[in-house]
Amino acid sequence: MRVIIDRKIYDTRTAEQIAEYSSSHNRGDFAYFEETLYRTKKGNWFLHGEGGPASPYTELVGTSISGSSSIVPMCADEVIRWLERRNQYDVLEKLFPDAVTEA
Repeated sequence: MRVIIDRKIYDTRTAEQIAEYSSSHNRGDFAYFEETLYRTKKGNWFLHGEGGPASPYTELVGTSISGSSSIVPMCADEVIRWLERRNQYDVLEKLFPDAVTEA
């Protein structure tokens, strides 16, 4: 998927795939969704997500609800929070070693 947001190109074909997450729902479930975290060659972060009509990627089409996909640019803090929420601890510690400390 390729989009331009604020005059920046976000392209899943040319960016580095960093981490993936799939919801616990079955693929055919309306609530199913999957997300992939990417980093561009210039170091910018973005999330590509897609899912069914009961997922976070719901889209209103006329009077009907449909699943959709989107690209969301992210700052480093948003990436860190996403990695924490998605239990991607190894990736978090590797990419942001200064962002985590012993409790």
